[in-house]
Amino acid sequence: MAEATEITVDGPDGPRSVRVSNPGKVYFADKGVTKLDVVQYFLSVGDGILGALRDRPTTLERWPGGVFEGARLVTRANQRGDAFFQKRVPQGAPDFVHTTRVTFPSGRPADEVCPTELAVVAWAANLGTLTFHPWPVRDPNVDHPDQLRVDLDPQPGTDFRDAVVVAAELRGLLDELGLTGYPKTSGGRGLHVYVPIEPRWTFVETRRALIALGRELARRLPERVTVDWWKEERGERIFIDFNQAARDRTIACAYSIRPTPRALVSAPLTWDELGDITPEDFDVHSMPARFADVGDLHAAVATEAYSLEPLLEMVARDERDGLGDLPYPPEYPKMAGEPKRVQPSRARPED
Repeated sequence: MAEATEITVDGPDGPRSVRVSNPGKVYFADKGVTKLDVVQYFLSVGDGILGALRDRPTTLERWPGGVFEGARLVTRANQRGDAFFQKRVPQGAPDFVHTTRVTFPSGRPADEVCPTELAVVAWAANLGTLTFHPWPVRDPNVDHPDQLRVDLDPQPGTDFRDAVVVAAELRGLLDELGLTGYPKTSGGRGLHVYVPIEPRWTFVETRRALIALGRELARRLPERVTVDWWKEERGERIFIDFNQAARDRTIACAYSIRPTPRALVSAPLTWDELGDITPEDFDVHSMPARFADVGDLHAAVATEAYSLEPLLEMVARDERDGLGDLPYPPEYPKMAGEPKRVQPSRARPED
C-alpha cells in the first residue's frame, strides 16, 4: 500500500495539490472501494457536489476507518464509535479551506468548513468524509435559509415506494403554490425534495412553513403521511420531518456517499423517473457515468429562489384553526409557542 499520493484539482485560483494518505485503504470491502476511489468519485461529480456545498457551512461525517461490519457512528447517546460528525473546522486545514461562523441553538458559535472550490471536497474526503451535511444557508447570510428541505422519511412498515407516492402528491401541492421542488434519493429508503427559497425568513419561520406543508400533505393523504413527532403516534406512514428545518439540522447533500455496504449515494432525480428507479441504482460506481450523461439535475437549486409567502399563509390558516407549533428536538432550548415535549404515553393529566 502506497503511503501517500498527490492529486491535482483545478480551482478558481489555479490547480491545487491535495495529498491522499493511504490511498489503497479499503473503505467499502463489499464493493472493493478504496480511499482513493472515494476521492476520485467526488472529483467525477465535481460540479454537482460543489454546487450542493458552495458557500455553505458544512458538517463533515467522517469514517476514517472505512465502513465495515459493526462500525458505529458517534451519537449524543453513545460517545464511543468508529465515525463522527466534525462540526468545527479540523486543525491543520490548508489555507484554501474557507470557514464561516455559525451559531448553534445553544448560542455557542463555531467556525465550520465552507467549501468554495473542489479541492476542499477532495481534502475532506482524504480525512474520511463520506457524507457532507451543508446548512440550508449561504455565507454570509447564515441566519436566513435559502432552501426548504422536505424529508420524506419512511417509518417501519413503509419503504421507498411509499415515499414515491407521497412525493407525487407533494409535487402537485408545490405546483399549486407556485413552487418548484427538486427530488433526490436520500441514499437510503427515503426521499428528499429541495425547494429553493429567497433568504428573507428566519429558521423559525422556515420551519413553521415546513410544518404547514406537512400538515397539508397529511390532510390529503391521511393514511400515508404524518407530522406526528412522537414515534409511537406515526404508524406505518411517511413522516415529514419538519425538524430538519430547525437551526443546525442538516441533510446529506446530493452526491454524498452513505455509509452502507454497497456505497450508495444520494442521487438527484427527475420527477418523471421516480417510479422507475430504486435507491440501489446509484452508487460510487454507477453515479459517475450517470453524471456524465445527465449532468447536475440539482443545478437550478442554486440559481432559483421562490417566495415562502404561500406557505406562510398556510401557517396563518393553521393558527386560525388552532394548530400551532410542534415540538423541537430534545437538545434544543425551549422555543416560544412550542408545546410541551412530553411523549404522549408518558404524559400526566396536568401536562
